[in-house]
Amino acid sequence: MPEFDTATTLRERVDVNAYWFWFLHGADRRFVVAGLAALVFLAFVTWGIMKPVSLQTTMETSDMVETVFAGLVGAIITSTTLVVSINQLVLSQEIGSLGTLRNRMNLAMDYRRSTDNLLGRTSPSDPARYLAALVETTEIRAVDLRDALADGDASGISVNVDERRGDADDLEGDVDDLKGDADHFERDVDAFFEDLLSKTAHAREALDGAEFGTFDVVAAALDFEYTRLLHNTRWLARKAGDSVGDGDRAAFDELVEVLAMFAPLREYVKGLYIQWTLVQLSRAILYSAVVAFTVAGGMVVFVDASTFSGTLLGVDVVLWVVSGAFTVSTLPFLVFVAYVLRLATLAKQTLTIEPLLLE
Repeated sequence: MPEFDTATTLRERVDVNAYWFWFLHGADRRFVVAGLAALVFLAFVTWGIMKPVSLQTTMETSDMVETVFAGLVGAIITSTTLVVSINQLVLSQEIGSLGTLRNRMNLAMDYRRSTDNLLGRTSPSDPARYLAALVETTEIRAVDLRDALADGDASGISVNVDERRGDADDLEGDVDDLKGDADHFERDVDAFFEDLLSKTAHAREALDGAEFGTFDVVAAALDFEYTRLLHNTRWLARKAGDSVGDGDRAAFDELVEVLAMFAPLREYVKGLYIQWTLVQLSRAILYSAVVAFTVAGGMVVFVDASTFSGTLLGVDVVLWVVSGAFTVSTLPFLVFVAYVLRLATLAKQTLTIEPLLLE
């Protein structure tokens, strides 16, 4: 027995705190990096204030700060090699022999010709409009199926009931059973179409105006839960059985077809977004590494206990400086964490292309 869940967004379907889900999934990654950096800075300052011995005194009696930043210099240089590994993931999808690239192109064109036939027009080239076109076609075919069922082909169960009413009294129980089956089937049909049409309406609205390169396109595609809709469509078609005519069975098949065509397109767009994000991650790590390396190196070479004196807001200036420098020196790592949190969440929510409900 399927669940006709009217939740239209991924957030409504997962058992995660709304703010935590936004942090992992929806928040701008630059905002996440800034938030993590602020957390590191505040934690460092707090520990410095709570420590019985001031940082100024510690720097006068030991080289602890110099040692920490010297270690960070080496870590920053080493971490930039991570960019090579990240770019290998991207380049591995782009580099291939002429025959391999030709096969990829042929398969892509075969898919586009299939969607051309589904849409009745040339498939859009923009990823968001391409996804929206399939969602719109899903909605159109769902409405057509709903109207066809309402016209009477799916009323076969009810017809069977009426035919049995004229039988002998000993068949009264069978008639009641058939009537109950008909009522239950109608409720399932109503719930199915309410669920499907609410999801298509939300997906079309979310995809309208979305630009590739932003997370909006992928987020809207994830909100459209085609796996559950595909399963429910197949389940309802099987339950209807012989009570529907050939035309309605064909309408069920057409709805299954368009939902199944949405699946590879969503995964393909998701894969392109991941490659796009990995390129952004590589650049962000390199840019932040240059700044972090300069700051960490400067702290090792130029800063000692006598460099900064006095207080600011009741806190030693040297503590503010060291805390800020440490935060800046950790930026490449914070950038990596912010991006990987989203990519890992994205991967978890799309582990399978098949109509399997992983909850």
